Amino acid sequence: MSEYIDQIIEHYESYFHKRAVEKEQQFDDFVVLEFSPNVRHDSWAYCTAGMSLNSTEKIELILYSPVQDDSLVELLTMTAYYHQTHSNLGLNHNFDIGRPWLSASNATCGFISLPYLDGPEFELINVDDEIIHCYWLIPITVSERDYLIKNGVEALETLFESKQIEFLNVSRNSLV
Repeated sequence: MSEYIDQIIEHYESYFHKRAVEKEQQFDDFVVLEFSPNVRHDSWAYCTAGMSLNSTEKIELILYSPVQDDSLVELLTMTAYYHQTHSNLGLNHNFDIGRPWLSASNATCGFISLPYLDGPEFELINVDDEIIHCYWLIPITVSERDYLIKNGVEALETLFESKQIEFLNVSRNSLV
């Protein structure tokens, strides 16, 4: 692993006060880390390390889950691969996952948001005096994605806040 990735891993482990489990490395200089429930969150957290390495858009992603599930490693790996080889992803982007994020879920799309659960202490990763942003990948439904496209990011985030999105509820209905 490169020193660049080691610094990102160190940032996550320091924030969560927990050692990461490095999941199978899917391509060079990239790994998905798994954090079990910890002092920060009662959920599982999956974080990318190296997604931003060969990209002009310096981002990493975190995805929260109510359960441990290796399919989330695959989801983040596919997202990182797309980011590095096809089109840079960034804050407020959305995309079709192509399947439910977890089995039996209505959410088949992803929305890249600020990490509201954790704030700038988590979001901003300093690697060799370069700031990398770690954003929150929120699973959303097709209807919510369509609402986002039609009404904008602020409207979607207001909807999430007003209806108190249960982002860990795998079987939640669309808020639209």
